[in-house]
Amino acid sequence: MTKLMPIDLRSDTVTRPDERMTAAMAAAELGDDVLDRDPTMRKLETRIAELLGTEEALWVPSGTMGNLIALSVHLQRGDRFLAPRKAHVLTHELGSAAWLASGMPEPLSWDAGPGRPTPWLIRSEAADTGRYDALRTNLLCLENTHNGAGGTVIPPDEHAQLVAAAKDNGLRVHVDGARIFNAATALGVPPAALTVGADTVQTCLSKGLGAPVGSAVAGSSDFVEQARRMRKMLGGGVRQGGVLAAAGLVALDRTERLRGDHDNAKKLADGLAERGWNITSPQTNIVLASVPDVQHSLEWLRGLGVLAVPMGGRLRFVTHGDVSSADIDEALRRVDQGA
Repeated sequence: MTKLMPIDLRSDTVTRPDERMTAAMAAAELGDDVLDRDPTMRKLETRIAELLGTEEALWVPSGTMGNLIALSVHLQRGDRFLAPRKAHVLTHELGSAAWLASGMPEPLSWDAGPGRPTPWLIRSEAADTGRYDALRTNLLCLENTHNGAGGTVIPPDEHAQLVAAAKDNGLRVHVDGARIFNAATALGVPPAALTVGADTVQTCLSKGLGAPVGSAVAGSSDFVEQARRMRKMLGGGVRQGGVLAAAGLVALDRTERLRGDHDNAKKLADGLAERGWNITSPQTNIVLASVPDVQHSLEWLRGLGVLAVPMGGRLRFVTHGDVSSADIDEALRRVDQGA
């Protein structure tokens, strides 16, 4: 029996660099980024800052490190921070926000829709009680797109209202924009439209954009100066980092191709729904499916050569640059055959 080639829909992090990207990595101008800055790394950081509408940006090995650096700079020991329920900083970063950044997390309900709190809720949660023994709340973390909610987006007007609610109560704002380019593509706006008023932003190059490694954390020049020290403290300083930065520059040239990922996610969602699956309609490149038994469904799909992951009691499928429209057709055909 011929073994089926797997259709890997576990995550957009499984993408691999193509010939153009590897050629750029091989040809990158290099320097020691810890000693006197790598020129290709600096070029990437400048470009990211421009795209996100910030003064400066700093390359980091991972989005988790980028978020941790931002929270570590913003929080003092025991400070409370707000984040939407199931946000990545709450559920997928091994408690580093509390363990290393010393913050007390407060999940916010999705009273404005999946992955999104209302300004009213932020004002309510951030209000100062006046008691000396009360937790001091000084940070709001937003996530755009919200992974745990199925890649949902926060549009610019809603983002502005959330930031205003936070600022009115003396809170700083950090945006976990790991997939902010997906959000910008879905909304037809520049990424900077989704960061207005934020103090810091993290974005990932190794998800839908397809770089093999790397994220960036961005903000004011003063913040990035502090972030560079924190990155070194966490072991994230790199030497000839231009090899990785070159891949990031190529990735940033390809943001338009995210539309294809979104189209493929809708095609997959519609196809599964037509077959009777309980599907949440995707806004970007993440499809969530409710099934009676998650583990059984994962194993059944794996037997068909279709790979997914569990997410909050549901199945998660993620489309990306290494999965074509034809692959989605094939995945649906395999589901039909296995039914």
